[in-house]
Amino acid sequence: MPITGLLHVAIKTEDLASTVAFYTRLLGLRIAHRPDFGYPGAWIAVPTPVGEAVIHIYAGGPALGSEGKVAPETGSIDHVSVTAFGWTSFRERFARAALPWREFLIPGTTYWQQFVYDPNGVQLELTFDADAEGIARPEIAEPMRYRAGTSFFDPASYRNLHERLDRCFA
Repeated sequence: MPITGLLHVAIKTEDLASTVAFYTRLLGLRIAHRPDFGYPGAWIAVPTPVGEAVIHIYAGGPALGSEGKVAPETGSIDHVSVTAFGWTSFRERFARAALPWREFLIPGTTYWQQFVYDPNGVQLELTFDADAEGIARPEIAEPMRYRAGTSFFDPASYRNLHERLDRCFA
């Protein structure tokens, strides 16, 4: 009885519109069909022919704790990693959306990484294969260098995010 893969990651949110805009408008994922569970949410899928829903977002109801708010921490989970293509394009998109991100080149490999937070404080690691990128090894300015265990999440950067993304990527 082996484990055969990761089906999805579930994210609780108090701002469904900004969270959906982050994953669809900024990252280029797409909305997938979501059954009616009786509370708001969205399923976000990879833009492939199969299009698996890899991120489940839910708001209201079970997303809210006893205080009526989403807890800001994710326990021991540090980040969610996805594979990506378009190193330069993602750099430009993050800058255009005025969102902080960090970068890292994994020593001794062909993997480059960009780290960004979603509006809920969930850290995402986008991993690129340098061989597939077809660009020169990027220079990473010291302030942009990712440091494991160091948060750069700034909730103020995500205020009205869905409106900003609608203007930037309409």
